[in-house]
Amino acid sequence: MERERRSSTADLAPAQPVHHLNDRLARRVVIDDVQPSVDGGRFPIKRTIGETVQVTAVILADGHEVLTGVLKFREQPGDDQPGAVWQEALLEPLGNDRWTASFTVTTLGTWQYTVEAWIDRFASWRQGLVAKFDAGQDVESELLEGAELVQTSLRLSSPRDDSPEHAERDLRLLEVVDLLRSAAPQSERVSVASDPAVILLLQSRGNREDAERLDPPLRVTVDRVRARFSAWYEMFPRSCTPDPTRSGTFRDAESRLPDIAAMGFDVLYLPPIHPIGTTHRKGRNNVLAAGPSDPGSPWAIGSAEGGHTAIHPDLGTMDDFERFVQVANHLGLEIALDIAFQTSPDHPWVRQHPTWFRHRPDGSIKYAENPPKKYQDIYPLDFESRDWRALWGALRDVFLFWIDRGVRIFRVDNPHTKSLRFWEWCIDSVRQAHPDAIFLAEAFTRPALMRYLAKAGFSQSYTYFTWRTTAAELRTYLTELTTTGLRDVMRPNFFANTPDILHEYLQHGGRAAFEVRLLLAATLSASYGIYSGFELCEYLALRPGSEEYLDSEKYQIRVRDWNAPGHIKELVARTNAIRRDHPALQRNDTLQFHDTDNPDLLAYSKTDEQGDGVFAVVNTDPHHMQHGWVRMRGHAASSGHPYLVVDLLDEARYTWRGEWNYVRLDPAERVGHLFVVRHGT
Repeated sequence: MERERRSSTADLAPAQPVHHLNDRLARRVVIDDVQPSVDGGRFPIKRTIGETVQVTAVILADGHEVLTGVLKFREQPGDDQPGAVWQEALLEPLGNDRWTASFTVTTLGTWQYTVEAWIDRFASWRQGLVAKFDAGQDVESELLEGAELVQTSLRLSSPRDDSPEHAERDLRLLEVVDLLRSAAPQSERVSVASDPAVILLLQSRGNREDAERLDPPLRVTVDRVRARFSAWYEMFPRSCTPDPTRSGTFRDAESRLPDIAAMGFDVLYLPPIHPIGTTHRKGRNNVLAAGPSDPGSPWAIGSAEGGHTAIHPDLGTMDDFERFVQVANHLGLEIALDIAFQTSPDHPWVRQHPTWFRHRPDGSIKYAENPPKKYQDIYPLDFESRDWRALWGALRDVFLFWIDRGVRIFRVDNPHTKSLRFWEWCIDSVRQAHPDAIFLAEAFTRPALMRYLAKAGFSQSYTYFTWRTTAAELRTYLTELTTTGLRDVMRPNFFANTPDILHEYLQHGGRAAFEVRLLLAATLSASYGIYSGFELCEYLALRPGSEEYLDSEKYQIRVRDWNAPGHIKELVARTNAIRRDHPALQRNDTLQFHDTDNPDLLAYSKTDEQGDGVFAVVNTDPHHMQHGWVRMRGHAASSGHPYLVVDLLDEARYTWRGEWNYVRLDPAERVGHLFVVRHGT
């Protein structure tokens, strides 16, 4: 038995000598659940200049002592600024051990933030002192402890300067020490411990020697406002021609710019503008055999004339492109380029860098496939090739090349089919030199993969909006985008259509369907886009059940009458003007859905800190009149008095009473309201 007891005692011995324990283990404060953060800080959250980062954290310690802490924040220092100074904001208690503070980001780039917390020895002492004194107990020992605390703080905390003000504060604290140790009545000495002026002096002398800090700090990527709020228009420059037998040029395309600007767009997105390969070129409607005049798909990049840093000769010269960018900028339009990291069989890289591609056993290069579909005109790149470093560098340099020519926005084609690690490295590398660069991920793929691309650095993301057409589907999807962890990392861009996607809702819903999708895209999301032809309500599909356009512009030049009867250009322009005039629509985080008694009616609102608010009601059924009661919440609705709501779309005025009010939306007349509340009736 004695042997067993000795064995049992040995089993309880520490695995290592106690002197090996880290001093940090003795700190009693614990910081937990700091939000916002993405994967525990593995990735940065996203904000734009002028936005606030509201941070919360759980701060714990054993016992009942008083805790305090600060939110620390700064621009991320460069290699030459390792000791960059932190700014601080005092944490405020929210209850239940959760604390909060905030800071505003004011410059582009990466910022850091962390939480530091410690036991407030003075407040803990004062709390115990007052409790005992109020209970009628003798507090002589506690008063002497307080004097020791104050004296220790004077010894440990050297003044920041030798100014008379600091000397005066130290003198005042010495007087406090003398009073706490004096024979004065305990009531008088307790009173000085609760003097607000003394409390302030003690806080300034707080001892943080045992403070706990979240380390490493969390990060926030700060973009310009256009990364959060933008209206995109997609256009093929080659279709800007009066003659469908020849390609339009950049000079021709300049004639379209005033009309696009007049509709209120601020980003003009161009599909690839590079030379197009001829090998296995696709013909009209994606047929395998191209005719002699078929221009080919712009996404089959590269020919003898060049690759990803060349201009298709039919569009003009590099000087013509740079002039086009300048003319667009003058009209308030920023050019976005499509970056598709793939090549045609005729791309110069195929000859110069054959190891950048995957090969079959017979030595031939593999073309792209999505069984049963085959894309013989496109070669994917091999991001795992033995020469991957050179490949990655060349791809990164494509972005830098176009940035040098005035482009700061990029729509990236199918990023989910390229290395995720590449995107992390590439986007970070580009943004280090050009923090104003914006990247839109065109990835209609699995949710986890879309989320990871956003984490990897993409500023905006395509979404499933195209396939969410009912009010219930939209409520569920937008709730996910705006109230879960996605809101800190994934900025949605609601494209209503694309050259690849003509949803059946648009195919069969008539003009009203285009109006519905426009209002929803433009007001549910701060960023949205349309592909040219949407404003003309183009609805013909290649075949029943297909989402491809008949006579797709991807494979041919399309000449349009931009003033054809039935267009909705005025509604597009009015909606974009409302977005510009109402800051509430320039954000997503305040989106709230409101009750209705009709499942086809979608009611929602957005607000901002200055009191701007827009209340929307949209009929999601483009075929039938829908009516019912919608619930407006807020001060006006609960005041008990009638109030005026004005539809921003046409200035129609309605007097409402209380929370529940009646709406009637006939697609033949109007598909939705964008209301603001006005004072008076």
